[in-house]
Amino acid sequence: MAEDFEFSDKVPPSFEHGGNVMKDAEAKGFNPGLIVLLVVVGLLLVFLVGNYALYMYAQKALPPRKKKPVSKKKMKRERLKQGVSAPGE
Repeated sequence: MAEDFEFSDKVPPSFEHGGNVMKDAEAKGFNPGLIVLLVVVGLLLVFLVGNYALYMYAQKALPPRKKKPVSKKKMKRERLKQGVSAPGE
């Protein structure tokens, strides 16, 4: 029976380097989660800066908005509230 287990003191080659795999995992490249985070934050930053740039350009390039014309009825009502009589009355 003792002859059947002649390799009992040796570690099989498949498990021999198993301990070093976890140690070398950190040394190889960047963390994929960090790369995804950097890409998402970068895209968000580009989006916000681009929107701000377009907003500033639109403020300079576009003409100011026209106000709605006030109806005669509303003008008369406002004048009466202020105590100024409407012309012709």
